[in-house]
Amino acid sequence: MKKLLLSLGLSLLTVAVVSGKVTRERDVIYQYAEGVALTLEVFTPEEPNGLGIVSIVSGGWKSSHGRVKDDHGKLYTDAGYTVFAVVHGSQPRYQVRDVMGFVHRAVRFIRYNANRWDVDPDRLGVTGYSAGGHLSLILATQGSPGDPKSKDPVERTSSAVQAAAVFYPPVDYLNWRHAGDDAVGVGPQARWQPAFGPESATAEGRQKLGRAMSSYYHISETTAPTLIIHGDIDPIVPLYQAHRFMEVAEAKDVATKLIVKKGGKHNWPDRHKDEVAFLAWFNQQLQP
Repeated sequence: MKKLLLSLGLSLLTVAVVSGKVTRERDVIYQYAEGVALTLEVFTPEEPNGLGIVSIVSGGWKSSHGRVKDDHGKLYTDAGYTVFAVVHGSQPRYQVRDVMGFVHRAVRFIRYNANRWDVDPDRLGVTGYSAGGHLSLILATQGSPGDPKSKDPVERTSSAVQAAAVFYPPVDYLNWRHAGDDAVGVGPQARWQPAFGPESATAEGRQKLGRAMSSYYHISETTAPTLIIHGDIDPIVPLYQAHRFMEVAEAKDVATKLIVKKGGKHNWPDRHKDEVAFLAWFNQQLQP
């Protein structure tokens, strides 16, 4: 009965058929934060293949349902994937550590309720761009088993993903443009300081937070296979970031691939054309 309540009770059950006979389910509540309902949306194709893609809706650690359109994840739903568009609490009300916790919770919730959407709980991919890419790689590197002592069955469930494909993600805030370039709410990332919170006020705090929020320091042999597409003239997140990730991931024998977009800045206009590579990656890594 408890699982039924978690599966059915945490949704306003706003369901509609959108483009291409894809069903869109809105307002599925995966967590309450200070009384605020955090929700995701589910896009189910007419003929699902049993695989799921978690799409992290985030830019500058701000998230909104306004960014989720009827054709969200169409590339994947056309191929049979069920897409989960995760909307998280936004900065400055919530800081990066909070947001990282939100996306872990979202994956745990999706996995716990996987049968509800006929998705294999052990075949989940994650995708996002910029801050969404950062959070995707947090899941790819730090996804972990649940807490077996928790009274909440969702919290006892793993937040690991089985593949990641992202655009221009920040991966190492302590070495931003070059070794020693601190960007934990200062320097090149000073404009986003509210997202980093009070820890970013001191050098010691920045070192601690920088390691916690940088996927670079958590790459291991169990890191999910990862594809990164990054522009070579990105003025916001330098290409150096992608190379940092690849260097360690390859040393750990993680399945990885980097595609450098020549002339690509940040959010180049025809990015969707390059996303086809993500679909191929997920097919390779998630298909039985």
